[in-house]
Amino acid sequence: MDEIFLIGRILFAYLFIGSGIGHLTQTAAMAGYAESRGVSNSKLMVQISGVAMILGAVSIVFGIWGDIGALGLAILLVITAVMMHAFWKETDPTNKMMEMVQFNKDIALAGGALAIFFVLGSDFAPYTISNPLISWY
Repeated sequence: MDEIFLIGRILFAYLFIGSGIGHLTQTAAMAGYAESRGVSNSKLMVQISGVAMILGAVSIVFGIWGDIGALGLAILLVITAVMMHAFWKETDPTNKMMEMVQFNKDIALAGGALAIFFVLGSDFAPYTISNPLISWY
C-alpha cells in the first residue's frame, strides 16, 4: 500500500509541476488573465505562484517536508479559487459555469492536498526523505 500512496503523490504533483512550468514560461499571458481578475502585480504573482507550485509538488513527491509543501498548495489553491474563479461575479451563464468548474476543481484539489498534508505529517508516511515539520504524533 505504501507504493500506492507514492504513486498517488506523483500523480497529484504532476499537475502542479506542469502548471508551475506554465506559469514561468507563459508569464505574460497568465499575468494578463490575472490582471483581468483584479490581481495587482500580476506578473510577479504569476511567477511566485509558479515557483510555489513547483516547490510544493517536488516537496510532496520526494517527501522533503512534504507536509509543508501540501499545506502550502492547499492554501494557494483556496486563494486561487476565490480570487481567480469567482463564479458568483459572472453574469454570462457560460462564463459562470466555466468559472464554477474551475473553482470547484481548485477546492477539490485543496482537499486532496490537505489529505496528503495529514498523511505526510504522521510518523507513518512512507517513502519520504525528511521527517515532517508539523508532526501529529
